[in-house]
Amino acid sequence: MQASNMDKEELMSQVKQQIALANAQEMLSKITKKCFKKCIQRPGKALDTSEQRCISQCMDRYMDTWNLVSRTYGNRLQREQHGNLEAVDMPN
Repeated sequence: MQASNMDKEELMSQVKQQIALANAQEMLSKITKKCFKKCIQRPGKALDTSEQRCISQCMDRYMDTWNLVSRTYGNRLQREQHGNLEAVDMPN
């Protein structure tokens, strides 16, 4: 039985890693599209200084926002799980 539980835990860990990778790829794709559309007026062989600065700031803001939303969501999940555990542990 223990081996089966460990196999399930390992499988769940791999699935979580794959989901995290897919989320990171999606975020990179969104950043690229949104920041390119916002910052690049005339595509050419190279970015000028203002385009480079715009891209950098756009990516920084997007990452900061992504991290804030992720932390907030994670905290909310923890609070909800903690609340559910307390409800289960309370005597009737």
